[in-house]
Amino acid sequence: MDATTCASSSLNFYKKNGFNEIGRKKSSDGFLRLPSSQRNNNGEKIVSLKMVKSRDLRQRKLVGFELSCSYNNCQAPALESEKSHGFVDEPSILKKKSQDVVPYMNGRCIYLVGMMGSGKTTVGKILSEVLGYSFFDSDKLIEQAAGGTSVAQIFKQYSESFFRDNESAVLKDLSLMRRLVVATGGGAVIRPINWKYMKQGITVWLDVPLEALARRIAAVGTNSRPLLHHESGDPYTKALQRLSTLSKERGEAYANADARVSLEHIADKLGYEDVGNLTPLSIAVEVLEQIEKFLQGEEETARNF
Repeated sequence: MDATTCASSSLNFYKKNGFNEIGRKKSSDGFLRLPSSQRNNNGEKIVSLKMVKSRDLRQRKLVGFELSCSYNNCQAPALESEKSHGFVDEPSILKKKSQDVVPYMNGRCIYLVGMMGSGKTTVGKILSEVLGYSFFDSDKLIEQAAGGTSVAQIFKQYSESFFRDNESAVLKDLSLMRRLVVATGGGAVIRPINWKYMKQGITVWLDVPLEALARRIAAVGTNSRPLLHHESGDPYTKALQRLSTLSKERGEAYANADARVSLEHIADKLGYEDVGNLTPLSIAVEVLEQIEKFLQGEEETARNF
């Protein structure tokens, strides 16, 4: 595909007891359901995700927002990479691998899971462009539903539990859609119900060494990372200590993913001693290779039955 595809999104809030644009009242559990796909006058696919925001955020969950995705051709943003891979033509390899994989995905979404700072958003955007999918960051959707309030501020002003409730609500509605790449929050894996939603698609774990994660986070600061605020010490030490604890708590959960992408494995394969030398493109290639292996395993299992 020469032209890349991106999704433009808008969020509009509605009163809790109101109706959405197409006149459908929310269901008894307080959530408005995803309507069927529609097309505009230009024949472009439009998908609307309807939810409602409560008046009192402290007493009720953010039960939603309206998300409209219009699949239009647009210019792909420039992709930042750390170092060149010599004579390896990564864009061509990525394009070829996407052409091999996408026909067998049947429109299933891709959910990227992993620790904070693992590159889910960067890699997710690359994957969405090369696959012709739309990209969403679940944390950003929650922030938008909260009127632009940051995740760190949501944690501080309300609670982590409040944030997790809304994270589950977002994943539930995204699971009803197709042809998406979703970058999830680092803690999305801790609730079993979230796996039910994400397993409607293909889940991929970006497994990054903790030292590399700590270096990345320390370089950009920890202010946007609410779970790092209570640690003491310099930014690197603070990040590494907390990441080590979170890794022990979440390691088994991450392992539930359909595919694992180990940055150490990629670096070893490409002859790098430091995973920091890997480009986002090389990681995206590995994601597609691991998805291909997963799909082949599914096919073999189906044949055996």
